[in-house]
Amino acid sequence: MSLRTLPLLFLNLGGEMLYILDQRLRAQNIPGDKARKVLNDIVSTMFNRKFMEELFKPQELYSKKALRTVYDRLAHASIMRLNQASMDKLYDLMTMAFKYQVLLCPRPKDVLLITFNHLDAIKGFIQDSPTILHQVDEAFRQLVETYGNLSEGEFQLIRQTLLIFFQDLHIRVSIFLKDKVQNSNGRFVLPVSGPVPWGTEVPGFIRMFNSKGEEVKRVEFKHGGSYVTAPKEGSFEFYGDRVLKLGTNMYSVNRPVETHISGTSKNLVSRKQESISPNPLAKEELNFLARLMGGMEIKKSSGPEPGFRLNLFTTDEEEEQAALTRPEELSYEVINIQATQDQQRSKELARIMGEFEITDQPRRSTSKGDDLLAMMDEL
Repeated sequence: MSLRTLPLLFLNLGGEMLYILDQRLRAQNIPGDKARKVLNDIVSTMFNRKFMEELFKPQELYSKKALRTVYDRLAHASIMRLNQASMDKLYDLMTMAFKYQVLLCPRPKDVLLITFNHLDAIKGFIQDSPTILHQVDEAFRQLVETYGNLSEGEFQLIRQTLLIFFQDLHIRVSIFLKDKVQNSNGRFVLPVSGPVPWGTEVPGFIRMFNSKGEEVKRVEFKHGGSYVTAPKEGSFEFYGDRVLKLGTNMYSVNRPVETHISGTSKNLVSRKQESISPNPLAKEELNFLARLMGGMEIKKSSGPEPGFRLNLFTTDEEEEQAALTRPEELSYEVINIQATQDQQRSKELARIMGEFEITDQPRRSTSKGDDLLAMMDEL
């Protein structure tokens, strides 16, 4: 697995989250000043300098639960609040959209162009905030510095790491089903048409060469597709035509989006086992969360400002129904694991959790025990 995958995973999922939130803010007619504040606060938190420093350190990917916790905190970095069912749907849409993009990227290196598409769109959301724009530009610079000179083999390893991360997710999304790019079982349909990867030729010939490298025979075959040569390579510069459309905002037109759980009983059983069986890396994941969340530095509002609830469903009734019908084994519960030896980390994580306190929800009274995961339940 590649140790350079986490920044690409986080930034692309974050970009999809902002696309969805922007669409729902417009659909629910949230006043423009509040909508801008929500997006500005989330982007500012997401691209915080210390947070980016931790993110770009070479490290392995952690579990979906660990990353889900980060995005939960990120989504609540402003005055907006999401119920559990809406947060579940938001995360489902984020992950399936990026999985689709990774599957379809013509060559492994193009995952970087997908990331640039997300950053270009994010800059459009906060174009009136020069300070936040500078944060995003700095992240762009770090991307170029980190990934600009990687080999094709290293990008292939990154893409493979991403596909392994997404391999068990088969959630049906209405937009994908309607566009016939996803089957009813939640698996994506790979196209057999369109431009081939940059630097390659349209399939249709088998060439044979002699020991001197001279072509001695050519055999034509029918490939069954409708391919064309790529017009040009997408720009990897700070500004430019990315050419690739994967990673752009598919919610720019107001389209209703629904998600549906799909999968075999075997998949459900395996996920249930994951939720009840302690993960040997759980303590390391907590350290990972503490570092990332510690870098977020969420700034609390200086004055009293009324918050509001955002619904990812069309109506409150649909949201309530989704919460009741979602399989228990797919919920993002936190397992309890004792970590009594790490007093320093306990205090650090308790301090961080205090910064993420949501004031419009009552806190459960728990002791300041050594169980880090129990403290995370206080969120």
